[in-house]
Amino acid sequence: MNNISTGTNTSFLDQIREKQEKNLEKLSSGKKINSAADGAAAQQIIERLTAESNAYQQSIRNSYDGVSLAQTADGALAGIGEDTQRIRELTIQAGSGILTDADRQAIQSEISALQGNIQATIEQTQFNGQSLFTGDNEFTFQTGSNAGDTRTIGTSNLAAQTASLGLGDIDVTAPGGVASAIVALDGLSEFVSLQRGELGAAQNAFESNINNLSQANENIQASRSRIQDTDYAAAASENVANNVASQAASIVAQQSNQNAGAVLGLLG
Repeated sequence: MNNISTGTNTSFLDQIREKQEKNLEKLSSGKKINSAADGAAAQQIIERLTAESNAYQQSIRNSYDGVSLAQTADGALAGIGEDTQRIRELTIQAGSGILTDADRQAIQSEISALQGNIQATIEQTQFNGQSLFTGDNEFTFQTGSNAGDTRTIGTSNLAAQTASLGLGDIDVTAPGGVASAIVALDGLSEFVSLQRGELGAAQNAFESNINNLSQANENIQASRSRIQDTDYAAAASENVANNVASQAASIVAQQSNQNAGAVLGLLG
């Protein structure tokens, strides 16, 4: 009888110790689900939520790349727009009948410098090593976890556009040069304005997507946390209960051993 009682008590102690070990793992890791053994269904849900959260986070990073590209292109176009407006102002100034040839030549020198600025901006504006304005480009970004969740930013061949408008041919010292220059500059200003409008719309779309994805990711992480994270108050209470049960079982085991010794002494 005593052997059965002692064996039962030892088994109970082993169960308590196993519970203590699992509970301590929950407290130390901060997770109540540390492996499939702790709950296979819960572990599968956690893995799916983690994959979805990771996809959202990468999509957010991709969207920020889109914002950065749009800002880079828009900044360059803003500079080109300012230079274009300054050339137009100088061109109109050159149309004053009181100016001498020397005056117009001085104006043309400033115009030429601004033309050089515009050309340099077109040739040198890049994003991640890729030129933005020397060809017609489309940059596509994966902005969600589904295959069709993409957004595209387009940049136009500004080099070809300025050549077509004759920006480099502006010469206010030549007969009729002022009138032809104004036509070319107005065409360029309109083109730049349209491009900036498209980039602004694209940037707004990316920023809206970032906000939506951030909220969705926050909800996903909260759901995962409810399933995975340790309830420290409950785990601490369970730890106390396990310790009390372990101590009680140890006392019972000691008493059983003492009783067994006394019986053997009487029999002897």
